[in-house]
Amino acid sequence: MSVRVRIAPSPTGDPHIGTAYIGLINKVFAMQKGGRFILRIEDTDQSRCTPTSEAMIYDALRWVGIQWDEGPDCGGDYGPYRQSERSELYAQYAQQLVDAGKAYPCFCTPERLATLRTEQMKAKGWLGYDGHCRDLDPVEARARMAVGEPYVIRLRVDREGTTVVRDLLRDPIEFANKEVDDQVLVKSDGFPTYHLANVVDDHLMEISHVIRGEEWITSTPKHVMLYEAFGWKQPVFCHLPLLRNPDKSKVSKRKNPVSLNYYRDAGILPEAMRNYLARMAWSFPVEEGEETREKFSFEEMVAAFSLERVTLGGPVFDVAKLSWLNGRYIREDHSPEGIWERLKEHLLSDERWAQIVPLVHERMDRLDEFMPQVAYFFSGDLDVEAEDLKPKKKSLEELEPVLASLIDKVDQLMEWSEEPIEQLLRGHCEETGWKPRDLFMPVRIAVTGRKATPGMWETLTVLGKERTRRRLREALKKVKAANRA
Repeated sequence: MSVRVRIAPSPTGDPHIGTAYIGLINKVFAMQKGGRFILRIEDTDQSRCTPTSEAMIYDALRWVGIQWDEGPDCGGDYGPYRQSERSELYAQYAQQLVDAGKAYPCFCTPERLATLRTEQMKAKGWLGYDGHCRDLDPVEARARMAVGEPYVIRLRVDREGTTVVRDLLRDPIEFANKEVDDQVLVKSDGFPTYHLANVVDDHLMEISHVIRGEEWITSTPKHVMLYEAFGWKQPVFCHLPLLRNPDKSKVSKRKNPVSLNYYRDAGILPEAMRNYLARMAWSFPVEEGEETREKFSFEEMVAAFSLERVTLGGPVFDVAKLSWLNGRYIREDHSPEGIWERLKEHLLSDERWAQIVPLVHERMDRLDEFMPQVAYFFSGDLDVEAEDLKPKKKSLEELEPVLASLIDKVDQLMEWSEEPIEQLLRGHCEETGWKPRDLFMPVRIAVTGRKATPGMWETLTVLGKERTRRRLREALKKVKAANRA
């Protein structure tokens, strides 16, 4: 069997460390088996997907050293590799299921579905679609479709028996069919859901192994049902354990930075990040009596990798451990001259200096004043206390929700430049009823550690989104701790 594997991120935000983690395992597996590694962009949610986010995915994966053989930017024999360009295919295959009686149009309104869910939640029973349109007369259904009544396409799930998911890392997992509702395959806007697009694309692209995170296990019976409805051969499923925070919760931006861009901006070396992600769920084989091997090259991993060595315990993504490993790479693999070259490429590049110098040009009387004025552009977390953040006419209790909602907006801002940042901050003042001076000062202190800096928008633009939101989150943690003390 020719090995073909893929990752399929959605371009709806910043490139996630989980995407790199899953991508690395797929890439190594493909290389070891002489196969192909595909990047597919799942952009069917047109309301959230952006070209900017897609470009950041390419850039971040290449930075960490994960290159694909086929994809939207490099082509291949199984394209297009962007789901929004494959809509006709999904419509064709959905209609094939309808014609075979294995799917049906559903005209239930959002209001009816919301009422149904509320009633089901009150009854504390099974949650899911009740099959209201399941046995609708096909003639009536076509007539309602012809006059433009909104509808979705649902899979007709067999209510009897069980569906078996055969996972490479687990015993076969059985799901009672009665617990799986008639999933939506095509939304009312004509775009496919993840389930239909995923299965159609994996089949047409001849994906041999679906290696993805374990959060998709509960969706896999729906995919198995679709393979069976189409009469297609299933790929080999392998669900990797999720990355966890030190407290064992699912890794999330509310507890640790999850954007690859943050770690690149913080000075993590790509080879160290790649090494660290590799050891998340997989252990390098060592001779009996030897200690666990923490540091190894990408080439060594390819030579030694096997899915059988993947452990199912939740791997802990520990930023301190990543920094320790990064330090080993700095000291063991690079000379001082080599590190200086890395610094000039990134933190100390001419391009970055060109952004920073104009901000303090008018604020200096002597050149030795320069470095103290710009140190916060290069440092990591700042030594800021909750009391430093308290606005003059507001309490820390009032600041907490305003700062929390601002962070959510920062997360969603895709264009990081002066005008959008100004609009965001001023708009937040209007929404919360806060005066600019009451909001801007705690924000300024949180992200720079200073009360006086160059202009707010210019400073945040040069500081970058990753450092800004990391520092805002650290400030929020301190405000929360003070409010609960």
